[in-house]
Amino acid sequence: MTDRPVVAVLGTGIMGAAMARNLCRAGHRVRVWNRSPAKAEPLAAEGATVAATPAEAVRGAEVILTMLYDGPAALEAMTAAAPGLRRGAVWLQSTTTGAEAIAPLAELAHREGLAFVDAPVLGTRAPAESGQLLILAAGPAEVRAPLASVLDAVGSRTVWLSDDGTTGAASRLKLVCNSWVLALTNGAAEALALAKGLDVDPRHFLAAVAGGPLDCGYLQAKSTAILDGDYTPSFTVTTAAKDAHLIASAGAAAGVRLDLAAAGAERFRRAAAQGHGEQDMVATYFASFDEDRTGA
Repeated sequence: MTDRPVVAVLGTGIMGAAMARNLCRAGHRVRVWNRSPAKAEPLAAEGATVAATPAEAVRGAEVILTMLYDGPAALEAMTAAAPGLRRGAVWLQSTTTGAEAIAPLAELAHREGLAFVDAPVLGTRAPAESGQLLILAAGPAEVRAPLASVLDAVGSRTVWLSDDGTTGAASRLKLVCNSWVLALTNGAAEALALAKGLDVDPRHFLAAVAGGPLDCGYLQAKSTAILDGDYTPSFTVTTAAKDAHLIASAGAAAGVRLDLAAAGAERFRRAAAQGHGEQDMVATYFASFDEDRTGA
């Protein structure tokens, strides 16, 4: 692999588009594809080559980065990409899939002669745009050095967990991390909804916990979004609902009952049903009310 490998990015939503831009800015030749072409086309101005099909996007690529909705979407895209894949390429699989979806992806990688790296990321729109994602990775030791320029372009730090990406070690850790993120999101949303219901100024709640052990930057950021009525998506309600279901299912399969994850999934479902599916996940705030309300 070259020092600046050719990278194909499949999936140019909020996260994938930001990662592709940072790869272009770092000097990589980047080819992009998205199921909805309109989401990929703006990347041409950044220097990326926009492909019409997954196979066209991966042709000649040394690294394939997948950042799609879920495991089945990643499998479908890479299956379609098969005619253009080169044996020996590295598949950097960053879609949040859950552990159970890793096996069919790894099998496809083996069949096509790809080095498979399970590499979900922690972070939302802002860290993705600034190249400050935390990358959780598991994959062959021999690909780590060649991948360095790619990982450095999209993330601030990479945590290598295992030499074997096929076990889903990174994807399992991602579910644990996301369980905490979603719990914080729903907790902040419910606290502000309760304040509204009890006619309490939510700013008094935030002032009461500020600087103490109950405070955190995430609470302040998400509460500010609710107070400002700013639901610009950095991670959508629909995607949060998907991840909440993955977390609850993974817990059930492991014999672990996750009541908060299941309840959180239902909150995200209700918020989506109210029309907030493509807004930021903190729009779970609206799930606390029988009728949609604005403000806090």
